[in-house]
Amino acid sequence: MFQLGKTIVSEEIIEKDFVCNLSACKGACCVDGDAGAPLELEETKILEGIYPKVKPFLRKEGIAAIESQGIFTTNDFGEHETPLINGADCAYVIFDKKGTALCAIEEAYNQGVINWKKPVSCHLYPVRVKDYTEFSAVNYHKWEICDDACALGKELQVPVYKFVKQALIRKFGEDWYMELEKVAEKYK
Repeated sequence: MFQLGKTIVSEEIIEKDFVCNLSACKGACCVDGDAGAPLELEETKILEGIYPKVKPFLRKEGIAAIESQGIFTTNDFGEHETPLINGADCAYVIFDKKGTALCAIEEAYNQGVINWKKPVSCHLYPVRVKDYTEFSAVNYHKWEICDDACALGKELQVPVYKFVKQALIRKFGEDWYMELEKVAEKYK
């Protein structure tokens, strides 16, 4: 672990390689698991504002889940998450013709309907950020469904922090990321 400003960062984001391999996993991270995508408080307000524009991109099951549970849910720890369809798929998941899970929010963004890409937790994956009072912990999340992404990352020699560069800049800023790159260079 090392410290960058008010973050404590796991060395695994430098050591591990990762490149999403959607053709292999079919977007399993959006349909597997036991909770929705983590949402920051300000993201819940964004979702409330953009939902009418995202709704036409959603599946009927997603709309039903959102309309019964809410645009976001709050877990037992007071953390906000995207709602789930029958305890599995994220309510915002759609599928392409090949059966690959995609994000309806990101699809609306890609088509220029909204100007918010998707929840930062999704954009950051496989990096997970846990905010504490004095600092944020920045960790690599290992999940078997991403074994193909790890293999592709190793083949292409792309470390996690480079794969999620834009998301890390979005979350922590350009200066923070430049400091991370300096640490990574020294680490090698």
